[in-house]
Amino acid sequence: MTLKDFEQYNNVNFTDKTLLEQAFIHRSFINENPRSGLNHNERLEFLGDAVLELVVTEYLYTKYPHQNEGDLTAYRSALVNAITLGEVAESFMFNDMMKLSKGEAKDVSRARSSILADAYEAFIGALYLDQGYEKAKEFITHTLLIKTEEIIKKGLYKDAKSFIQEKSQEIYGFTPMYKVINQEGPDHDKLFNVGVYFGEELIAEGEGKSKQEAETSAAKKALEKKGWAGK
Repeated sequence: MTLKDFEQYNNVNFTDKTLLEQAFIHRSFINENPRSGLNHNERLEFLGDAVLELVVTEYLYTKYPHQNEGDLTAYRSALVNAITLGEVAESFMFNDMMKLSKGEAKDVSRARSSILADAYEAFIGALYLDQGYEKAKEFITHTLLIKTEEIIKKGLYKDAKSFIQEKSQEIYGFTPMYKVINQEGPDHDKLFNVGVYFGEELIAEGEGKSKQEAETSAAKKALEKKGWAGK
């Protein structure tokens, strides 16, 4: 997919195409291609993260005037976590645009989770720089905020680890265990793969940039696998 194809698919039109291209460049690509003259997307991600949080916070504050701060924080966390952002990014063709090292490109599971989530934030940063806050807000609204009601209705904002612990104790009479299956990457950019177990049985696996994030991801997948999500 070309930059033009991506713009047409997502109804955006960048003035500065280099900003759009940079949003999809992962650090691993630069490390593998040091003479490319390109820059990775981490600065854009830093900016986009701040824009995203403000847009989501403003939306929730306005839409749910009677909800307390704790509930609004839980809703926001469910919207901006790596799993949700990764799913949104994939559905809007970000995966086809990524520039990754050969090793990263082969690892489809990673490209669909934290890398895509980071790219979504980087894209928001690029869009903000190119066209301003309102355009970034518009894109976030029609790609991400449309998930809000589903997340609330299904209870996906609830702490997945606590929820699965309650359900497993209620149904099976024991507490789930979490074990690190694999970890890779440098200290500043590690990716953890964690499994959640019922006894000796591996129920689901999750990935994240920290053990906590990976455990939460595993718990959410286990809830879905068991059919307990939203119950």
